[in-house]
Amino acid sequence: MEQKSGRIVKVAGPMVVAKGVPGARMFDIVEVSELGLIGEVIRLSGDEAYIQVYEDTSGLMLGEPVVTRGAPLSVTLGPGLLGSVYDGIQRPLDKLETISGTFISRGIKAPPLDTVRTWEFIMTARPGDVLVSGDVIGMVQETAEIRHYIMVPPGVGGTLDEIAGGNYTVLDTIGRLSDGTELRLSHDWPVKEDRPVKRKLDPDRPLITGQRIFDTLFPLALGGNAIIPGGFGTGKTVVEQMLAKHSQVDIVVYIGCGERGNEMTDILLEFPRLEDPKTKRPLIERTVLVVNTSNMPVAAREASVYTGITIAEYYRDMGYHTLLLADSTSRWAEAMREISSRLEEMPGEEGYPTYLPTRIANFYERAGLAVVGGKEERTGSVTVVGAVSPPGGDYSEPVTQASIRVVGDFWALDSSLAHRRHFPAINWNRSYSLYDQRLLGWFNTHVGEEWGRNRADALAILQRDAELQEVVQLVGPDALQDRDRATLELGRMLREDFLQQNAFSEVDTFCSTEKQMMYLDAHIRFYGSIGQYLENGHTLDEVLEMPLREELAGLKNYPDDEFREKIGVFYQDMEKFLT
Repeated sequence: MEQKSGRIVKVAGPMVVAKGVPGARMFDIVEVSELGLIGEVIRLSGDEAYIQVYEDTSGLMLGEPVVTRGAPLSVTLGPGLLGSVYDGIQRPLDKLETISGTFISRGIKAPPLDTVRTWEFIMTARPGDVLVSGDVIGMVQETAEIRHYIMVPPGVGGTLDEIAGGNYTVLDTIGRLSDGTELRLSHDWPVKEDRPVKRKLDPDRPLITGQRIFDTLFPLALGGNAIIPGGFGTGKTVVEQMLAKHSQVDIVVYIGCGERGNEMTDILLEFPRLEDPKTKRPLIERTVLVVNTSNMPVAAREASVYTGITIAEYYRDMGYHTLLLADSTSRWAEAMREISSRLEEMPGEEGYPTYLPTRIANFYERAGLAVVGGKEERTGSVTVVGAVSPPGGDYSEPVTQASIRVVGDFWALDSSLAHRRHFPAINWNRSYSLYDQRLLGWFNTHVGEEWGRNRADALAILQRDAELQEVVQLVGPDALQDRDRATLELGRMLREDFLQQNAFSEVDTFCSTEKQMMYLDAHIRFYGSIGQYLENGHTLDEVLEMPLREELAGLKNYPDDEFREKIGVFYQDMEKFLT
């Protein structure tokens, strides 16, 4: 029987209006024209369906058919996700290249997961088991380090009637419930619907990044959320790549949303070559890339962030800690603005739709540390870090402001620091963390009791340094007392030695929390010793002639196994020179 279809009555850029689409519902996926272009219903008015098309609409004609698939935009979740590179609607780019060449043709479809490859399924459930959603029924070894747990999909449950281990494709039936429900290695899930959890937990442990300015001054909780706003050339993409490489998580999902093609090319070439510091294997083996460059269809850009976070939630449900990096959410918001204007919706500030803050909040609130699973509980997390590209570095623009209201960390990039080659170019006077007090107990317990005190002292010194810099610009440094000059000197050392890291150094590119604490403690103790030295009648010029500053600056270049010995030598020299 031939399937009935609606007809196109209007085309406006990526938006198509179709009349008479049988069974059309909000957010259903439809196929547009004879090419079968993928689109999503975003408004219903009478018998007209407004559709945002995820592919180029040039050449479409009035009267062409539109057919609904009867389901919302979903992603296929199963073994084979890791190491994959997808577009915004989870089409594998390597397979699309094989089919159409370098430039993707319209209407091309390819399964998200390899439907030919077989996986060795090791079952853990047995016939007769009563299953609930989230229960693990078996596993496959997805990569050398990652076990992919096969779970009962959300909303499914019952008595297991049959199951068998062996080699299966992602489409094969591996088991069956007593009500006839078939279980496979893969299942589909709507991208705009949160995957359910049993309960969310308070973020009480940090995401260790190995970057001193983040871990020490502005820590991010595991399962928390953060934004990295910054103008052009301030290093947002570089920071996110460093987070992907060094953050202490199991899985990384990187979304290139509307970024320049050359940047995404660098990422696609670099990630397979990057060595995972934990496993010494390619980093791509625990990474999923979702790519939607600035010249790709704008509607798919809007979908890409949902595709990425749904994949991150899937691995969280297995009990893994996942890191989602979205670069950049500003391009996502611009896609929403373009679609909204096509719909002739009432514009909000700077032309963005009035629901922009709600969409941004819903996205970041999908982060969290949560208890998941079925009868056997597991703990997993999704940590979300979004880059924001405010025009001209103006943080008062709507996307940045809407993001600030819902995230826990604000890591502000500074163009002046970037121009001075200060990496990471995070402005320590504008950035903040709302997780610092919640995480203080973890740091004091697992790293050292001096952590909180030294962090507070460092922030106070940097704040005082900023105030004195303004005075120096008016009257010059010679007008200051030695104690204030000492504060300026230590502020410079904190900025250039402690907060700045060399991404090209095998030693300094990652700094353990223990080394961070000891290194910061050395700076604080050095500052205290200078103060005591000045009170004993000496001058700051005498201190500046000593080799202690250079010795302290060079400590960060020693690996952990040598650092403790070298810092002991520094303390001996400090006692020798400053007493």
